[in-house]
Amino acid sequence: MKLKSILIAVAVLGALSAVAFFATRPEPPPVADPRVGQSLVDRTVVEKAAKLRFSDQGKTVTLVRQPDATWRVASYHDLPADFSKLSGFIGNLTDAKLDRLVTSSADRIARLEFKDTKIDLLDASDKELWTITLGKNPDTGGGRYVRYGTEQKAFLASLGAYLDTESKNWANTELLALKVDDVMKIEVPFAEGGPVTLTRAKKEDPWTADKTPAGQKVKADRVSSLLSTLSSIRFSDTNEPADPAAVAAKASQRTFKIETFDKKVLTVALGRKPEEKKLKAPAADAKAGPSSLGSAADLAKKGDGKPAEPEKLPTPEFETIPAGPVFVTISNSDAAAPVNALMAKRAFQTSDYTFTGLPQKPDELFEPAPVAAPTKPEEKKVP
Repeated sequence: MKLKSILIAVAVLGALSAVAFFATRPEPPPVADPRVGQSLVDRTVVEKAAKLRFSDQGKTVTLVRQPDATWRVASYHDLPADFSKLSGFIGNLTDAKLDRLVTSSADRIARLEFKDTKIDLLDASDKELWTITLGKNPDTGGGRYVRYGTEQKAFLASLGAYLDTESKNWANTELLALKVDDVMKIEVPFAEGGPVTLTRAKKEDPWTADKTPAGQKVKADRVSSLLSTLSSIRFSDTNEPADPAAVAAKASQRTFKIETFDKKVLTVALGRKPEEKKLKAPAADAKAGPSSLGSAADLAKKGDGKPAEPEKLPTPEFETIPAGPVFVTISNSDAAAPVNALMAKRAFQTSDYTFTGLPQKPDELFEPAPVAAPTKPEEKKVP
């Protein structure tokens, strides 16, 4: 009997040990995937893509390749894309490698926080050529957990790309890229005294002006600074063309006319709604009305025959309404110039300094001319 009891106990213990082993054994390592060690996305797939789309936290950016191989930000008024930013982002994707297959377990995949952070490459018909969902960053080390499509696999990739989901940030902010050496003439407008026209015959020649004051010459570095500002204007934000702020800015524009050596004429108009000072409405007087005269006894005291003191008028108060944003409008005599079509899309804001840094008075363009030294009379030679 004792031997039988021992055998039964051993069998029970063995069964319990087996149950414990299977319950606590570690997950077997995932079967190797042939993509491990390869690029996150093959460059040939990128070259076939007509659209790049990525999204995070409810925001989506869509960029579309054009027939001329340029890109436009479809999610921001179809403006030209910042090619350097786009190429850097694509480079991050193609340079990233799949370090390892992390798991094929649905439970573990759920803990890696794959939500709505996605990157898609699409063809012209919006068919997905390649798509990944990004999970969280690992607790130690670098990289990012990624998942292809709806695959039941999660990988760790050496991806460090930042998903900027503000569509405006992907637009090329450069509105005009003109070489200063190409400028032959510029007309500078002034409220007083009219415009001043500056010209030069060749790029290495000094500037001359049509209204140079006596004893003055053109201040070369001021003209260089002016041209540098006007030839590289960028926008900071955009509005609808009919936006009240944009319409008000046109009423206070300064228009600069630029002519290049190849006879193209550009106009750059900058303006803003000026600062305003308005009279504040008088505050309501709680004591106004018949009660402000006082009681009958008070009125009797006032009837002493003495002239009443004149009532003091309140000092007027003004409120200052700040100047509006600066808007820029550019045109090119070359009808095919992209900037002409661009101006029809949106009203473009630029930095305040672009406007306030322009010369405000004609005398800013000039400086005293050097005075020629008097010639010495020839000395007579003594024979």
